[in-house]
Amino acid sequence: MSQSLFSTEYYMNRLFFIAFILFLGSYSEAAVIDSLLIKRVNELSLQVQKKYAPDKRTEYYQLSQLTSEPLAYKLEISKAEAAAELKALLSRENLVVIIKEEVLPSADQNAKVYGVTNLSVINQRYAPNHAAEMATQSLLGTPVKILKKERGNYFIRTPDNYLSWTESAGIVPMTKPEFENWQRAEKIVYTELFGLAYTEPSESSLPVSDLVAGNILQLLSETSGFYKVAFPDKRTAFISVKKARPYDQWKNQPDPSAEQLLKTARNYLGIPYLWGGTSVKGMDCSGFTKTSYFMHGIVLPRDASQQALVGDKVDIFESDSVSITKALKNLKPGDHLFFAGNKKTMRVTHTAIYIGNGEFIQAAGLVRINSMISGSKNYDDFQSRTLVGARRILTAIGDPEITRVKQHPYYQEQVNQ
Repeated sequence: MSQSLFSTEYYMNRLFFIAFILFLGSYSEAAVIDSLLIKRVNELSLQVQKKYAPDKRTEYYQLSQLTSEPLAYKLEISKAEAAAELKALLSRENLVVIIKEEVLPSADQNAKVYGVTNLSVINQRYAPNHAAEMATQSLLGTPVKILKKERGNYFIRTPDNYLSWTESAGIVPMTKPEFENWQRAEKIVYTELFGLAYTEPSESSLPVSDLVAGNILQLLSETSGFYKVAFPDKRTAFISVKKARPYDQWKNQPDPSAEQLLKTARNYLGIPYLWGGTSVKGMDCSGFTKTSYFMHGIVLPRDASQQALVGDKVDIFESDSVSITKALKNLKPGDHLFFAGNKKTMRVTHTAIYIGNGEFIQAAGLVRINSMISGSKNYDDFQSRTLVGARRILTAIGDPEITRVKQHPYYQEQVNQ
């Protein structure tokens, strides 16, 4: 009796073991197939991303897995063509994958996909949290596109085509009609480096907000030497007429000469360096050059590596190496200089504006003037050794990505949805 029971139990265990092994085998095979499929989806996705969003600073592409059975993904993109191409590639290889695409801006914002910055300076980051790296800044009155909202932050595109996150408190979202009303309204541009907007037409009254050079506000009226202005969120304040300029006059000003550009650039001497900064509260190298142009009504690309791709090339090379002698001969005041910390990669990481006689003005530690001539009191050895290129932007104003405000689509009175 005990022997029979033992035999039955033994064979039952054997059958269970065999079934378990078969199950593991089929599960393992399915897991391998799934992992290979996921790997191929990621490969094809990367291929599409490189084509339609090669630079995350200017185009958005995010693929995230939703479910495994069936295999489904959410695809957020700034270019609709990317979704169509990814689906076509998957279909061509007979890969059964569900793609749920969302072309930004999102459709669930009650059509408030436009906005205007509402603080003297807003900080923008690469992710929707305070700990994220600073990407850039925008000045009060800057028109933006709102792509989506997450955790109290807006994902926005600014006039220089840059993508980044900023706190919702810094943006007033608008419908298309509201945005066009703001654009049509009479406005002023603040021209002092720093200042305040007041509750009354008196600088002894309480402040409403701080202001920095380049801030744009709606003009309501003028009284007793003060402009009465409105912020995008409808706050009202008073600004001295002597510290601002009519917006239409500002945006229609002639293109700057080298002398005018450099005069503006020198106004920022001593302002501290700030990674991501584009205002007089702190500037990085390309923020400094960009803001110098913006005060003359011109929008430049945001980063040094982007600015290095626009304008007319200036020859400063002898054979395959930069020649300071040739640079001194060919450079003109107002030209942009570009530097690469690693000359092996030649990737541009810094920029400055040439003054003349071997001197240039840059934001490095603070906005300062240095020389590329060895032996000069203000000689900058590091930058002189890392110089890799030069561009003449003043002669290319109006070219793509060197845009006059009056011709920029974000600043137009009528916008396309």
